[in-house]
Amino acid sequence: MTFSIKSVLEVFLAFLKLGLTSFGGPVAHIGYFRAEFVDNRQWLDDESFLNLVVFCQFLPGPASSKVGIALGLRRAGWLGALAAWVGFTMPSAVALIAFALGAKQWTSLASSGAVHGLKIAAVAVVAQAVWTMGKAFCPDRMRVGLAVFAALVVWAVPGSVGQFGAIALGAVVGRWALRLDHLKPIAQHDYGVSKRTGALLLGAFAVLLVALPAIAASTGSFVIAAFTAMYQAGGLVFGGGHLVLPLLHAGVVPPGWVGNDAFLAGYGAAQAVPGPLFTFAAYLGTVMPSPLGGWAGGLLLLAAIFMPGFLLVVGALPFWEVLRQHVGVRQAAAGINAAVVGLLASALVDPVWTSAVHSVADAAMAVAAFVLLVAFKVSPVAVVGLAAVCGWLVL
Repeated sequence: MTFSIKSVLEVFLAFLKLGLTSFGGPVAHIGYFRAEFVDNRQWLDDESFLNLVVFCQFLPGPASSKVGIALGLRRAGWLGALAAWVGFTMPSAVALIAFALGAKQWTSLASSGAVHGLKIAAVAVVAQAVWTMGKAFCPDRMRVGLAVFAALVVWAVPGSVGQFGAIALGAVVGRWALRLDHLKPIAQHDYGVSKRTGALLLGAFAVLLVALPAIAASTGSFVIAAFTAMYQAGGLVFGGGHLVLPLLHAGVVPPGWVGNDAFLAGYGAAQAVPGPLFTFAAYLGTVMPSPLGGWAGGLLLLAAIFMPGFLLVVGALPFWEVLRQHVGVRQAAAGINAAVVGLLASALVDPVWTSAVHSVADAAMAVAAFVLLVAFKVSPVAVVGLAAVCGWLVL
């Protein structure tokens, strides 16, 4: 399977736009992705998109970035996967590296009115995703109930344990309780990755996860040790986003590589930039002592934290495409789809709504943005820009 440079450039520009405008964390990013690639560009349908989201939920690493890599691979092959990652990741990575190098004028950005407006826009984008996906994937009482119960599970058991519990519940209920009549055959999409290549990539992930700590311990190399800390954080955390912060803190603060104050300052700056929170690794690499530090250190640790997710997504996709053809798997996937709607609904309340809406005016802005998206079909980018301007004017 061959892809043109034009299709690779198309992927890069699409994800660059998202990398510059997608605020709100991984859940909001999924909403932005859906609006861009299902509604706007029509690269795939709702079912195929949510199928990728479900697939990526089962893999460790940055949640939204894994979906982006899979979309890029689907659209334009290996170079498309790389283009999607670069386009979505580099805006926030560059911003955080610049912040680490001393861009003092950005220190108040996290509390600015414009960024507050962007957080409110994320509320509307996620609400639109819950509304649209709920109608598509919760068509009966059982699946509506499953979505509600999944939301309650995530609320009662926060973190990755609750998320996986809700998804597992969806799979069990879907497999044994849902009866999907008149199932249409689904086409097996060729991502251009053979099972042999996929197995090699999965093997490489496992070997690096085991070998890197041993190499770091035997050589005493600071660079390898720092690379290992980022690789482990990217390869062991499910759900991405804020869940990676404890591992990052444990990896760089106790050894004395980064001071606690510097760590917290970087985390605050990471809240004020779009794109994946995993780009926080670029900030950490930039502020670390020699021989890391600067642009080179930032880019090295950025690559380290995203490498596991890249290997896992590309390596597992050819096996997933075969597995999802079976009727039992499709029944389980239908249950998982309903559970994911519940997860999105739970995240819409906390942390998306709770972190953005603090007043009646905030709530009014969020509702207005939602109406613009759903009723008037206004572009999400335009809604994001309008929300930023309104936030800047009001605060």
